[in-house]
Amino acid sequence: MIVAFSVTPLGVGEDVGEYVADAVRVVRASGLPNRTDAMFTSIEGDWDEVMQVIGQAVAAVEARAPRVSLVLKADIRPGVTNALTSKVETVERHLAD
Repeated sequence: MIVAFSVTPLGVGEDVGEYVADAVRVVRASGLPNRTDAMFTSIEGDWDEVMQVIGQAVAAVEARAPRVSLVLKADIRPGVTNALTSKVETVERHLAD
């Protein structure tokens, strides 16, 4: 499964990059396939491992912010692996046509 999520600290002002970086560090240290863009971090794995990492990412932000907002979107497809890369490759292939 792939989960795209966004963790946003609230009550810390407009510059939240350092807080978001704390969450992204947790994701990258997990060893699970992941990708971060301007709006979301996507992570791929099974339900338990992905949710554990997301929980740790939220905790990292929560440790420094008085309030945290979490947005999740999940693509749950049992038995599918490497979807984080293959879905993008499919779109790129169509764009090249």
